[in-house]
Amino acid sequence: MLVKICGMTSQASADLCQQDGVKMLGFIFHPSSPRNIEPPQARSIQTSGVLRVGVFVRQSAEDILRIMDKARLDIAQLAGNFDEELCVRIGAERVMPVFRPEAHSTRQSLEQGLARYSALMRYALLDAGSIGGGHGRALNFSQLQGLISPVPWLLAGGLSPQNLGQALAEARPAGLDLNSGLEAAPGRKDPTKVHEALSIIRALDE
Repeated sequence: MLVKICGMTSQASADLCQQDGVKMLGFIFHPSSPRNIEPPQARSIQTSGVLRVGVFVRQSAEDILRIMDKARLDIAQLAGNFDEELCVRIGAERVMPVFRPEAHSTRQSLEQGLARYSALMRYALLDAGSIGGGHGRALNFSQLQGLISPVPWLLAGGLSPQNLGQALAEARPAGLDLNSGLEAAPGRKDPTKVHEALSIIRALDE
């Protein structure tokens, strides 16, 4: 099970997540987000053995590549508008586009959208809402069960220790992306919530 915890703003939060075996850490580069971080600050946060993911909303390829270099990022999570050209510019092995099931009228339309980017992404992420960045609310998990995706996909949106069991049982994703549901305050992870969530995930994954 791939686990990404997003909204890193401090070494303390990064250390907490790494100690619990998280595979991906997310850094948000979007000024309107309360978890926005500047590239030099992100670069200064030390990590080991995890994928560093930058979250971008409606930024150009030039800006994304510049920030990825400055912040030592491995993957660009494209949460705003994106197209094939942007994915090619960044590189398929470095791209995780955000797909929004609620923007599609049918399951078939969502799967066609995923298939269209099959050779242009390393992972896919499914989140609530129809536009923009994270909305902090959950999708209808049962509607995602058996989803056909050409790459491993992560479930995002309003996940917390209270609904992780349902999310894993019904949606059956390859991974989970957690953020606000594990916080004491925006950008500051709560150790108790992080430990609880990862214990639940490990138990259900086994």
